[in-house]
Order: sequence, then C-alpha cells, then structure tokens
Amino acid sequence: MKNTFLKRAHFFFTSLFIVSIHLPFVFANTKQAEVIAVSSPRFVSLSGTVAAISNKTASVFEMLELGSAGLSEEAFNAAMKGYEYLREKGKLQKQDIISIIDFTRSSAKKRLFVIDLKNCKTLFCTYVSHGQGSGEEYATKFSNIPESYQSSLGFYITEGTYSGKNGYSLHLDGQEKGINDNAEERAIVIHGAPYVSETYIRDHGYIGRSWGCPAVPEKLNKPIIEKIKNGSCVFIYGNNRKYLSRSKILNS
Repeated sequence: MKNTFLKRAHFFFTSLFIVSIHLPFVFANTKQAEVIAVSSPRFVSLSGTVAAISNKTASVFEMLELGSAGLSEEAFNAAMKGYEYLREKGKLQKQDIISIIDFTRSSAKKRLFVIDLKNCKTLFCTYVSHGQGSGEEYATKFSNIPESYQSSLGFYITEGTYSGKNGYSLHLDGQEKGINDNAEERAIVIHGAPYVSETYIRDHGYIGRSWGCPAVPEKLNKPIIEKIKNGSCVFIYGNNRKYLSRSKILNS
C-alpha cells in the first residue's frame, strides 16, 4: 500500500514538473499566434506590386467586385503595377486615384473605372470612346502617330484643364516613349461627347468614336475631370502583344 502511494506521488510530481517546463512555451506560442491574427496585415501581390490590405479582406479588385462590373483582372493588375512604378518615381501628385480604361470590352459596355484607392471605392464606372482608326465596336488597332485617329495604350498622368471646342477638357501626359508620348501633339485629352451615351448605343449598337481621345458622357465629363485632374494615373489597357512586350513600365 505504501509503495503504491509513493508511486502515485512520484508520477504526480514528475508530471507537474514536465508541465511547468513546457507551459511558458505553450503560452508564448499562443501569444504569438494571437498577435499574427490580430495585427498582421494581409499582403496581396499584384503582378509585382505589393498592396497592404486590412485583415479578412481580399484585394481591391475583389473587394470592389470589379470583375463583376466588367473590368478584367489582367487590366487591373497591369494598372496597379504601372501605378506603383509611377508612384515610386515621384510622378504622381494625386496618389489616391487611378483611372483604368479596358479596351478589351465592347464600346457598348462600361469600360472606364475611376477608383479611390485610399477609401477603396469605385467613383465612376461608365462608357468611354476609342479612336475612329482603332475599330468600330471594339478597339483593336493602336497608334502614337499624329493624324492616325487611333487610340494609344499605356500610362498617362493627368494635367490641367481647359475649355475648348469639346468643352471642359483635361490634358494627358503620355508616359511611354514611342507608345503614347505624342499625346500632347495629337491633342489626346479627356472631354465629353454626345456620341458617348446609351441613346447612341440603342441607335447604333455601340458608342461613337473620337479622333483618338478617351471621350466620356457629357453629364459625367466635369465630375470625372474634377476628381482625376492634376497628377493622377490613367491607364488604357488593350490585350495587345506589341504593347505588352514594348512597355518598359510593365516590364520594369
């Protein structure tokens, strides 16, 4: 009986000793796990760009349901990579806004997306024209050459405004040499146009075309320009192998 008691006592104190040794490590691991779960931000890779997103959220693309709205993920990823490149170069005075035009879509569809990155909001989702020389319903041809009447792909930075023959307009500065750097010479600007409307789509099957400018609906012209003017990024995307291979920004 005495031996049994001693054995049980020995087992009890031995177990207590082992637990006392491992207990600090158990709490340390638990504490570390809690810190990671609570305070560690989620990082989402966007084709070379790393964006910190708060816990339990997906990328901006998913959060804003941009895919459901019609923006291709390829266009968004490319836009964000170029945005980050321009931001790191110190070229963006207005870093909270990005505008993406997805020319892989029919012009009868909304394909201009103005996004507030700071507050994670889609500010505008609307129609936008391509150039007469780029195609009818779809934009398939692109050029940087004056008098081509074609759209130019790539990254732009918005500048100041002016009032011209197309009303309130916004200058664009093309950032890609040989791709869109003739924007000023070609007078490629953002302006409103009556042929960018749902009425025109009902009558013709797609919106009208410009001489190369990304024209927007007249009723949204001023609100869009006021939001993106003076130093924000504009990206015009097309699934064009020549552009994708030539763009130094996307291949940086």
